[in-house]
Formats: sequence, C-alpha cells, structure tokens
Amino acid sequence: MTTDETPIPSEDSPQPAMVRADLLTGLMLIVLGLAIVYASWTMDRLEVRRIQPLTAPGLVPGILAAALTLCGTILSFRSIRTPAPGGWRDLSAAVTSGAAGRALAVVVLALIYTLGLVGTLPFWAATGIFVFAFIMIFECWLATPRRPVMSSLPWALGLAVVTAIVITLVFERAFLVRLP
Repeated sequence: MTTDETPIPSEDSPQPAMVRADLLTGLMLIVLGLAIVYASWTMDRLEVRRIQPLTAPGLVPGILAAALTLCGTILSFRSIRTPAPGGWRDLSAAVTSGAAGRALAVVVLALIYTLGLVGTLPFWAATGIFVFAFIMIFECWLATPRRPVMSSLPWALGLAVVTAIVITLVFERAFLVRLP
C-alpha cells in the first residue's frame, strides 16, 4: 500500500495538451455561435411577404448556432475543471506539428475558396480549381511520402473536372439551387 494520494493516470485520462485544445476550441465555438446567432437575428424576416414565422430564413441557422454555443460552453467548462499540468507547453508542441500544418492548409484553402473564388468565378470553375489545388497540395507537398507532381497531375485534373460538373448539375438540376 502506498500513502501517496496522487491518482495514477490511466490510459483513458485526457492528455494535458488536449484539455487546453478543448478550452481554445470551446471558446472559438462560443464566439462563432454567438456571431451566427446575431447574424440570424438581424436577418430579414420577410414579414412584408407574410410568410409563416417558422419559415423565416434565420430561424434554423439561429437554432443551430445556439446549439453550437451551448456545446462550446460545455466543452470550455469541462476543460477548465480538468487538471492539465504542462498543458500549454504540450499544446504549443502539438500546434507546430505536421498535423497542425495540414489542418491550417485545409482552413486556408477553404477560406480562399469561399471568400475569394466563389462569387468572382462561376461556381463550376471555382469548385474545379479548389479540388485541383487541394489534391495537388495534399498529395505532392503535404503527404508523407510525397507523390511526384506529374503522376498526381492527371488524377487531380480529372477529379476536379468531374467533381465540378457533378456538384453543379446536382445542385442546379436536382435541388433547383441557383449557384453563384
């Protein structure tokens, strides 16, 4: 018997870096959720057209954003209550890892697509460029081992063309959505 009251860490106990990552993620979810709730609340409710209130354009995004805010709050409180000695140091090591670089590349590519390409180019062209760039970056530069550019080029080009055509046709013909 030992008299030390320090609990022995088990395999399922959270890693200190993940506890701190949960805190940061929870705070980001709260900010994002509140911003979407505000945007949903200020969205035109179309009372002039006498639509049914439950079909207002901002209703579903507002409800989903409120749920996102609640989940972010729960995640943040849970991570604050969990002890994580050395968690910030471990988190900084995790943020500079290869996986974090790949996650950052996904975010940057998605932002370029949504904020830069969609709306300035036809939707099919923006989608094709996005898919092509995504495949080339993740297969030729961020993959381990890296694939040669010339072997990835035809695959990326073909998949980008097919994806752009299929997505455009499905949304315009099946869902009757006008794309930008």
